[in-house]
Amino acid sequence: MTEPGLGGRVAIVTGVSRRIGIAYTVARRLTDLGAIVFATGWPAHDREMPWGGDDVVDAPFPTEERDLEDPAAPAALVDAVIERHGVLDIVVAVHARSSNQPLLELTADELDRCWAANVRSVLLLARRFAERHDVSRRGGRLIWFTSGQHLGPMPGELPYSVTKGALHQMTMSLAAPLADLGIVANCINPGPVDTGYATGDDLEHVRKRFPTGRWGMPDDVANLVAFLVSDQGAWIQGQVINSEGGFRRG
Repeated sequence: MTEPGLGGRVAIVTGVSRRIGIAYTVARRLTDLGAIVFATGWPAHDREMPWGGDDVVDAPFPTEERDLEDPAAPAALVDAVIERHGVLDIVVAVHARSSNQPLLELTADELDRCWAANVRSVLLLARRFAERHDVSRRGGRLIWFTSGQHLGPMPGELPYSVTKGALHQMTMSLAAPLADLGIVANCINPGPVDTGYATGDDLEHVRKRFPTGRWGMPDDVANLVAFLVSDQGAWIQGQVINSEGGFRRG
């Protein structure tokens, strides 16, 4: 099989602020397939994290900083892309706020910020996309990402895992009205992906739990995204897809 082409399609990819990350790889793949890609990232988040920031200055697609915790940002993003290109066909929401708060360290502020960045922003992106999508165009797609919290506990990062759980559970309810507007929606659980956040013993411990003896890589995720946004992927709708490479939690 040859990879499906996306010539003439216009796409948003969020979360593009690290070249080693999933979002950058997805945006590059869609670009290679012929899509016009508009990427956003929020480097300030990465600079707060142990893995640090990475200025994406050599991307083969335009990239802007957009803080999707801001409730006005999702609609403004959709409007900006349509103003620039006239249409919008694909939204791949990869962005997420990470958080390492276990139960006894929970704060209301962190819970609110994870809700705003991880869940509310995706719903508001979906709303504005639905409002402005040209139903006469084929290829409407919306994809977002959950984590593995439905397959095993993630107690050390509760604000993150709980909001990722919300993204998982909202899939069918959000996909149904989007389908009526010509937008096929799905949610991906990519499993552990080596984007530079794990090091040392943690990196090795997780590697041994894959039957292939390697971590998932951003290209593995991009392979699935490329199929789902293609014409060949249109039959898959309203699904949470576990694409974990056989990762063993037991």
